[in-house]
Amino acid sequence: MNRIGFIGLGIMGKPMAKNLLDAGYELTVFDLFKTPVDELVAMGAGRGESNADVAAQSDIVITMVPDSPQVKDAVLGKGGVLEGAKKGMILIDMSSINPLASQEVCAKVEEAGCCMIDAPVSGGEPKAIDGTLAVMVGGKAQVFEKVLPILNVMGGSVILCGDIGAGNTTKLVNQVIVASNIAILSEALVLGKKAGVKPEAMIDAIHTGLAGSAVMEAKAPMMMDRNFKPGFRIKLHIKDLNNALSTGHEVGASLPMTATVMGMMQWLKSEGLDGEDHSALVKYYETLAGANVRR
Repeated sequence: MNRIGFIGLGIMGKPMAKNLLDAGYELTVFDLFKTPVDELVAMGAGRGESNADVAAQSDIVITMVPDSPQVKDAVLGKGGVLEGAKKGMILIDMSSINPLASQEVCAKVEEAGCCMIDAPVSGGEPKAIDGTLAVMVGGKAQVFEKVLPILNVMGGSVILCGDIGAGNTTKLVNQVIVASNIAILSEALVLGKKAGVKPEAMIDAIHTGLAGSAVMEAKAPMMMDRNFKPGFRIKLHIKDLNNALSTGHEVGASLPMTATVMGMMQWLKSEGLDGEDHSALVKYYETLAGANVRR
């Protein structure tokens, strides 16, 4: 069985790594924070002392870190994955980053005699915990086939979308759609509440119709319960929308709705709310209307 290294044990990475352990994989883990490493080691994982040390002990290395600079540092930097990698190692970057950054890192990885796919995920903490994430993959088909059993442990849907960078392009498309959905759900619920209709009654009436969505099912209850514990933080969605806008600029695609929602999220950041779940986007509309969608 392949020896797997896992770098990045945050809200998403820790449960993903736990699922690999539960599936019986030999796992070595590393994170800049000691607590999640200790937790995984107590479950049976090996402790990596650095990114390079994890790579030295692994046939396959998974990275799950915040953004492009962190991926480049973890893989290409001092003490990075490539310092410890053996020829033939496969890097699975499951971080959500700029597609051009994926291509840049992949080129360096291949120069070192290794392989790489980008495989960002969607579904938030609940789906990371139960192993049903949507995994969007970019890379060579033969590399994808080799690691598919591992990805299937963490994902309920694992799709090869194209060459390297296609996974992150698809993730950006996902994040644009999710952000826009949360925004319009917030706008509509505040409208109804301001007009005197109970939010839960509106959701009950419309959620099985054309307006229903996974976003409505997951985020409307959080809004109504005032539960903004982060499954996916606003600050991370800002990062994704920034990457989407940057990619749109690079390829010549206009993203006016994305830019509008980005402005809303930047306002939330200015109010100190960027550590909350992205369902807190409703607070932008509530502030404008002077009403909230509490049950």
